[in-house]
Amino acid sequence: MRTKVTKAIFPVAGLGTRFLPATKSVPKEIMTLVDRPLVQYAIDEARAAGIKEFIFVTSRGKGALEDYFDNAPQLESELRKKGKTELLEILKSTNMDSGEIAYMRQHKPLGLGHAVWCARRLIANEPFAVILPDDVIAAEKPCLAQMVEAFEETQSNIVAAMEVPDHMTGSYGILDIKEDMGSIVSTKGMVEKPGPGTAPSNLAVIGRYILTPTVLQKLNRKEAGAGGEIQLTDAIDAAREDGEEVYGFRFQGQRFDCGSKAGFLQATVAFALARPELRDDLWNYISDVVHSEKAAQ
Repeated sequence: MRTKVTKAIFPVAGLGTRFLPATKSVPKEIMTLVDRPLVQYAIDEARAAGIKEFIFVTSRGKGALEDYFDNAPQLESELRKKGKTELLEILKSTNMDSGEIAYMRQHKPLGLGHAVWCARRLIANEPFAVILPDDVIAAEKPCLAQMVEAFEETQSNIVAAMEVPDHMTGSYGILDIKEDMGSIVSTKGMVEKPGPGTAPSNLAVIGRYILTPTVLQKLNRKEAGAGGEIQLTDAIDAAREDGEEVYGFRFQGQRFDCGSKAGFLQATVAFALARPELRDDLWNYISDVVHSEKAAQ
């Protein structure tokens, strides 16, 4: 019997220290690319993939994140009075129905694997997705929707993957490839943040996963891995060692690492240029800056 993926975990407990001082009071996940918070891009992608239940693993100081998904009756009333129906529809699209969203606390920063483990009682014996909002992916067909289609065929663990330069492999979980079949890659192992010259490939895992309940069982061990943290890639690899298949999936799209300032700025420019009402003014500004820089040199 083929099972569907209807639940997704969003690990959002991080402190966002690379974006201080902004993240002193604003959760990184609701910092905006143009006019939408990072987390809204993640939610929209999950909805497009058929996700019905949204599980957020949070920490202290994330109240603004929870408020973002709540109704705003006063604001809705004002928009309705002023006849701003377009803005009203945009606002309503951010609301989450009661029972559709849940919040779990990660009390200590023990790693991504631990964050996923915190949501275990809401997953039960079902396959589930994990989405890291820091990884924003621009794609004609949303990345998770592509992965769900692949999962419907494989019914196995799938991790989103992309090629990275050799000097960057130490910043990612890296796939040890058994067979390369194009968009799908079967694996014989995963290495978290390999040392220089030790990476088995340059195919890196990024922040989209579809996983089986076996991975949660492996996380129950709470074994520390790279960096002294409980690594999700270790649990996935342990499931593979027990006989489950683990596939890498080369998605179609452009990934932006919005956990870094440079990646966040790149995403902001890319998404703004994709908006017809913003493109011309922004492009003209960028062109003027480039010409001024060249002239100064």
